[in-house]
Amino acid sequence: MTDNAYFDRAEDKKYTSVYKKETPDILAAFAAFDNAVFQPEGRAIPLKYRELIALAVGITTQCVYCIDAHSQNAVKAGADEAELAEAAWVATAIRAGGGYAHGRLGFKLSGAHEH
Repeated sequence: MTDNAYFDRAEDKKYTSVYKKETPDILAAFAAFDNAVFQPEGRAIPLKYRELIALAVGITTQCVYCIDAHSQNAVKAGADEAELAEAAWVATAIRAGGGYAHGRLGFKLSGAHEH
């Protein structure tokens, strides 16, 4: 069983009905916000690059739903496999860099390293 064995592209969307029933105002606000962020025109960063950024963030947070949606949306916006690959490597580098940088806190917070 993989970490993403729970992922079902078709069936999982049915659970949006809980948001619609319980918190329709928040769901509407989120949808409006998301639509504004990813509107095709009128932003300084072209849509293809916003989708590649979203893909990299999805890879970093390991959100299979984000990876699924934003990889497809990036291709629809004109991205090719080389750009998808570079977005994945950017995410990987940032995630690794975070580990490296936060690892230094181990030295700082342990008290073992005295100035």
